[in-house]
Amino acid sequence: GRMPVDGVVARGRSELDRAILTGESQPVLAKPGDVVAAGETNLTGPLTLLVTHAGRNSSLARMAELVAVAEAARTRYTSLADRASRLYSPSVHLLAAGAFLGWLSATGDARLAINIAAAVLIITCPCALGLAVPAVVTAASGRLFRRGMLIKSGTALERLAEVDCVVFDKTGTLTLGTPEVLDLQAHDPAHLAVALALADGSAHPLAQSLAAACRAAGIAPAPVDAITEHPGAGIEGQWQGQTVRLGRADWVGAPEAVITATCLQIGAQNPVTFGFADRLRPGAAEAVAGLKALGLRVILMSGDTPAPVADLAARLAVPESIARLGPRDKADRVAALTAQGHRVLMVGDGLNDTAALAGAHVSIAPASALDAARAASDIVLLGSDLSPVADAVRIARIATRRMRQNFAISIAYNVVAVPFALAGFATPLMAAIAMSTSSITVSLNAMRIR
Repeated sequence: GRMPVDGVVARGRSELDRAILTGESQPVLAKPGDVVAAGETNLTGPLTLLVTHAGRNSSLARMAELVAVAEAARTRYTSLADRASRLYSPSVHLLAAGAFLGWLSATGDARLAINIAAAVLIITCPCALGLAVPAVVTAASGRLFRRGMLIKSGTALERLAEVDCVVFDKTGTLTLGTPEVLDLQAHDPAHLAVALALADGSAHPLAQSLAAACRAAGIAPAPVDAITEHPGAGIEGQWQGQTVRLGRADWVGAPEAVITATCLQIGAQNPVTFGFADRLRPGAAEAVAGLKALGLRVILMSGDTPAPVADLAARLAVPESIARLGPRDKADRVAALTAQGHRVLMVGDGLNDTAALAGAHVSIAPASALDAARAASDIVLLGSDLSPVADAVRIARIATRRMRQNFAISIAYNVVAVPFALAGFATPLMAAIAMSTSSITVSLNAMRIR
């Protein structure tokens, strides 16, 4: 069950799944005196807690405050369209007013002055400017949606084009967060049958993964009786008059494995070790390679222990990795990168990533992420494949270039057309045709991104 409060274990022993809070890929042992936090999942045995913090004082509430502070800072970003319109709109009205007053004073003909002022207003109508960004965003968002990415924020593409540093979470982001058995076929089928019978009696992730792999290989469980789970240690039973155990290496008398593992002991036989590796998310290697090819700095930040973090960094050729980071640590690291002048793209899925996601320049969360992580992100990756992340950065850069091209088209059009209108050579009808032509040109340029 999910922990409702922060507290200290008063009685009992169990194993806790802390992945959504800390990113630790494997359960950790909880015993009397250990500190637990709201949001962790108790897996294998009952615990009695002495409550230390609850409600607004819990670790979950403090995490929510971190997210709120980070989101407030992000809202200061101003889009290209907003920056352009601040100057454009007042300039157009002042120009039209000046044309009216100038022609009225020069000719005394109010009708002529009004016509010329109207032509100036129409020919400088900010339709092309108004379409410059939305048309590109719509075309680029449609292209990314077909690649499996949903854009949630109107300024996400502009911000994504500016990034020069990408921070990845590990568990549930670059990996699927589910352990995968290594070299199952190398084990004796009789051992696998006993292991399956024992693993079926546990909620431990390694036991569940082992059981699923054995069933997929066509193994049937052995007739093991008197199965008992020992929280924090493993599962024990009786098979053919022998005691059989599946669990921690030190509990069954096996040497400690370098990799993540669970061990099987049958009677007095030497223990058998089943190794596990965290399964890579599809497209993870392609995403990292693609981002590096675009010249971006790639960093792996995780709350997991150093060994699996270093192993994953080596498998994916990620040059920088940092382990044992809590939610505040991740947010602080992202803030430090920002203070150094970096524009950070954060990719994460857990509750421990929400503050960093909200504090980054732009953020992406997989569809499998927690609701809080998806809510804090700008872009949601709809499928399980991570490779579209590199495409998204490339398309965002193209989209930003198209936006600037559209602004250039609008400015060039005004430089040519406005003097004609001011000189009285353009009627309101001619101005409307010229304005429509500029809008169509901008729209066609935006459609090129498709």
